[in-house]
Amino acid sequence: MPHFVLSDIASAIDIQKGAVVSRVIFRDDRTEITVFGFDAGEGLSEHQASRAAIVQILKGGLELIADGEQFDAEPGFLLHMEPGTAHSLTAREPTVMLLTLVDSG
Repeated sequence: MPHFVLSDIASAIDIQKGAVVSRVIFRDDRTEITVFGFDAGEGLSEHQASRAAIVQILKGGLELIADGEQFDAEPGFLLHMEPGTAHSLTAREPTVMLLTLVDSG
């Protein structure tokens, strides 16, 4: 298939009470796109990705720390991180986030 279409990304995941849930919605040999649902207060501890990462907030809001810099991420927020960038996040409210991982070569 030469293209992939999902008309409502935020509806691809249901936020669950007290949890972080994720669903890979697209994967090929260079790209992986995952939708995350975070309940308020939930998040991801500091970690690094081996590939370039693009974070987009679709609904809700969270605090994101990347390479020591803090961001208040709201719908419309986009952050590109180089491979190996240390980052963490915590949802301030129920939040849907889109993560795109891209191989550089």
